[in-house]
Amino acid sequence: MSDLENRILLITGAAGGIGRATVNVFLQKGWRVIGVDRQERYSSFPEDGFYIQADISLPEQIELIYAQVSAYTDRLDVVVNNAAFQIEKPLLETTAEEWDMVMASNLRSVFLGAKLAHPLLAKQAQVGGSAIVNVSSVHAVATSADIAAYAASKGGLLALTRAMAIEFARDEIRVNAILPGAVDTPMLRAGLSRGHVGDGTLIDRLENLARKTVNGRVGQPEEIARAIYFLADNTQSSFMTGQALIVDGGATARLSTE
Repeated sequence: MSDLENRILLITGAAGGIGRATVNVFLQKGWRVIGVDRQERYSSFPEDGFYIQADISLPEQIELIYAQVSAYTDRLDVVVNNAAFQIEKPLLETTAEEWDMVMASNLRSVFLGAKLAHPLLAKQAQVGGSAIVNVSSVHAVATSADIAAYAASKGGLLALTRAMAIEFARDEIRVNAILPGAVDTPMLRAGLSRGHVGDGTLIDRLENLARKTVNGRVGQPEEIARAIYFLADNTQSSFMTGQALIVDGGATARLSTE
């Protein structure tokens, strides 16, 4: 990595639950942060950070993002592809437009963004390399009903991670994926309406979900953010690339029949 006081992170989905926590973790470590999100800049985003409001599902907006980033800096140390869009409905009721929106937001955006980020990331090859962290999901390896498009997009992101790791290795760019399980974010809470963890109040459903993990609780965004930092920081994960790190409280370790 470059000088510790000048390392630069770009993160999409910066205004979401995991996004905000990740911004805070990197900020505490002394990084400069570029945040991208559909939402407006939020009040606690670092004052000295650079914030871009944009929709990464649109190719032309991805180009505009990187035009602004290139005007702001000539290099990047880490890109965290965290933004995601979720459709919660049966596969047979999912429209082609909804499917395409999920794929455009969660998968195509990473492909297009990688091509534009590559020159900025490759500049760090001479000073220790750089990294991409793709935020996939446990739905890439084990899923449930009524979330097929999201699961497919996250599975595709896992395969793309491996392909990127192979192609970008020559430029000292490591590429890994993190697969969060149940984490207490606005997206998770919205998804609890699918009925897969029973009825009752939101708290009841959260408690039912927590019981499905080995740890007996739902994760917190900060716990995912710290794992993202581990994959991003070349002093901690320098020999890791093309890998999938599952952070789910042990949920996928236990047989569903138990």
